[in-house]
Amino acid sequence: MKIGVVYAVPSRQSWLSIDVPEGTTVKEAIEKSGILHQFPEIDLETQKVGIFGKATTLDTVLEEGARIEIYRPITVDPKTVKRRAAPEAPAAGGSES
Repeated sequence: MKIGVVYAVPSRQSWLSIDVPEGTTVKEAIEKSGILHQFPEIDLETQKVGIFGKATTLDTVLEEGARIEIYRPITVDPKTVKRRAAPEAPAAGGSES
């Protein structure tokens, strides 16, 4: 069955599609994908993983088409970061004559 494994850092991202046999776990698929060689900083003992944005465990058995996501640790407290101002949208109606 085909599944995907994704991981991203600010400077690059990787999305790998691999074939795995039925009964493969999240951990087995991550190891088979080779993503741990591309990103040696990944630590499966401490980093969380998910399938389609929903947290899961390394021993979860995969289904066809699953997208495994490896999440980076939060490095900044979101409560202390100032929100970036959204760019102002142009006024509707165009220019006045």
